[in-house]
Amino acid sequence: MAVVLLASPGSPAPRRAFRSDPATQATQEFPRAVANIKSQKKRNRQNEVRHARNKAVRSELKTRVKRARTAIDTGAQDAADAVRMAQKRLAKAGAKGRIHKNQASRRIARLMRRQAKAGTQA
Repeated sequence: MAVVLLASPGSPAPRRAFRSDPATQATQEFPRAVANIKSQKKRNRQNEVRHARNKAVRSELKTRVKRARTAIDTGAQDAADAVRMAQKRLAKAGAKGRIHKNQASRRIARLMRRQAKAGTQA
């Protein structure tokens, strides 16, 4: 029997979880504890909404950056517009905290450096 210590954020001490088969550890899911306190239930709802929003924004960022890179690499006519939109979305996501500000800056810099190397004007 394998013993795994689980520590949740803000918990005073780790919890123990017993798993009978170590081979199924990766696929086995543990049910989450249901909150009893009204404010914690609200916090959980807010977190779910924020998680969905953040995930959608990060997915859009990946798509925008991918389109911009492809446009730059192929020398497409709309490369400047694609880069501008990707840059705008990255900056906005960084400002709103969807991604870290430094990560947004780094990704914009990489994109602009790629554009400058390809010789595409914004």
